[in-house]
Parts: sequence; C-alpha cells; structure tokens
Amino acid sequence: MRCVNDAWERHEGELFRFLRHRTHSDGEAQDVLQDVFLRALRQKNGLCGIDNPRAWLYTTARNLLIDRLRMTREQVPLPEDLAAELATELAPVDGLSQCLPRVLSELSPQDREAITLCDIEGMTQQDYAIRIGLSLPAAKSRVQRARVRLKAHLMEVCQVSFNATGQVEGFVPRPPKP
Repeated sequence: MRCVNDAWERHEGELFRFLRHRTHSDGEAQDVLQDVFLRALRQKNGLCGIDNPRAWLYTTARNLLIDRLRMTREQVPLPEDLAAELATELAPVDGLSQCLPRVLSELSPQDREAITLCDIEGMTQQDYAIRIGLSLPAAKSRVQRARVRLKAHLMEVCQVSFNATGQVEGFVPRPPKP
C-alpha cells in the first residue's frame, strides 16, 4: 500500500493533466483517474514489484481511455437476414466446385488419383509417394503436373473468365456426366 501511495503522490497531478487533455472533461478525467488508482490498489504487492510505477500508471490510464472509447463508439445494427444473404451469394471461384467432378472424371487415371488423394482427401505427398512406390520428388512432380493439367482442363471446358486482378469472375457450369 505504501508503494501505491508514494507513486500516487508523485504522479497524480501529471496523470490528471494527461487524462484531462485527452478527455476534454475534468469529470471524466477524474473518473479514469479513480479507476487507475483502484487498479493500482488491486495490483499484487501494490506497485512495489514494478520497476517503473509511472510507466505502469500511464499504461493503465491509456488502456482505460481506449476501453472507454470503444464503449462509446456507435454500433450499427446488422440486418436480421444478413446470414441468409451471405449464404446464397457464392464467390465465383467457390462455384467452380460444380465443374470439378466432371472435369476430374475426364483426367487420366494417374492425374485423377494424385489430385483426389493429395488435394481432396488430404493425404501428404510423402504418404502418396510411399503408396505408389515413387521417391518423394517424383511424387511431388506428379502431383504438380496433375494440378497444372486439371487447371488447364477446368479453364477450357468450364470457360473460366478472370477480372483485371486475376480473380475468377465467372464460368459456365458443367453438370456431371449422366
């Protein structure tokens, strides 16, 4: 308690001026100052275990000011049906999954296996290499080449278009084969 009193007597005046300058109100500055003092009292061992009590007081005051600012910030209510609106609007790139089953079925069995195991089912390329009996670099190359062929085929048959920034803008869906 003595450490709190000593630090408080030394820094209360300048801390109050600091707070008044930022709040533009004596009353609000006094409120924050009181909250800082209460936090100092609740501090384990008072402020005795702290190397720089002045810095601790200013940091606590600054954090309390930020908290007050956040609480007074105007909140804008969101519409009730916002989640429904977002759920129905898919980004064009997400819609490409409609084309994927058919395009995948049109790849070679080797490419289809590499894409399915590593990219869709999440098998590591190390496990894939062991499964098919290749070295890790050879398996990585096979997966990479399969991805390149999948992308090229997807862009060709689904007629994928891109915007100026390179993002998927649209495509022509291809339903799975009957």
